[in-house]
Amino acid sequence: MVTKVEEAQLNQLENQVDNGGGGAWEYLCLVRKLRVRRSEKVLKHGLSILNDHKKRSSLGPDEWTLYEQVAIAAIDCNSVDVAKDCVKVLQKKFPESKRVGKLEAMLLEGKGAWEEAEKAYTSLLEESPLDQVIHKRRVAMAKAQGNISGAIEWLNKYLEIFMADHDAWRELAELYVSLQMYKQAAFCYEELILSQPTVPLYHLAYADVLYTLGGLENLQTAKKYYASTIDLTGGKNTRALFGVCLCTSAIAQLTKGKSKEEKEGSQVQSLEAKALEKDYKQRAPDKLPQITIALKSLTLSP
Repeated sequence: MVTKVEEAQLNQLENQVDNGGGGAWEYLCLVRKLRVRRSEKVLKHGLSILNDHKKRSSLGPDEWTLYEQVAIAAIDCNSVDVAKDCVKVLQKKFPESKRVGKLEAMLLEGKGAWEEAEKAYTSLLEESPLDQVIHKRRVAMAKAQGNISGAIEWLNKYLEIFMADHDAWRELAELYVSLQMYKQAAFCYEELILSQPTVPLYHLAYADVLYTLGGLENLQTAKKYYASTIDLTGGKNTRALFGVCLCTSAIAQLTKGKSKEEKEGSQVQSLEAKALEKDYKQRAPDKLPQITIALKSLTLSP
């Protein structure tokens, strides 16, 4: 994950290069280091170096790294001819390279030659079954074709091998949600919370899924995770505050007549309603009347 300091550094360097201040190679190196995708900029500034013989020669062995970086950016930008030229140069220099083989498969994928790309990826995986990039390319290819079920299948296979990949678990959860497979999504968020318990985003997403599933037990658990999101964000997550209110109201409807639950629910309702109204008053006062009406509809207004 890119930090704010790193992002600021990248943006500053990008602005410098864009305005003719130099530092194109340093910018491209930083993009690689941070593993971010700035394909249009990489294509533009990478080609400016590759097309200048003197600059290209001064890179030494890094010349081939730049060809690879520009090839990937060109595929992203649908500049097929540029990608082809870069891949040809690399094929000539490294005729037996599996790394270049991945670029060839990506080029096929970029051209929409799905069957050929699939065969190429399958062949590469037979030789390198633990290659994370190839596994992820198969997921991306399925998504590009609108085959969400296929993407889920590939992601599950990937996670059988690379269980510690948090981004993959999150992507799988989001794919399940898109298909309204909420129980499966909940399992993914449970894995994420177990491995990264201090990330409020996972608590919030898990609570949302449980609230959507409904039922007393799910609502009670959702309320706890909305509350933990509030705690982890120092009380600044509006969505979590509203989530607690919604859960409390729904639980009250399901436990009518049980005085203890009603009393506890009323206390929580009052606290969260006040926090919500205070938050809207500070950040969006024009919307305060709307939120007040919404809270009253849930019998949450203090």
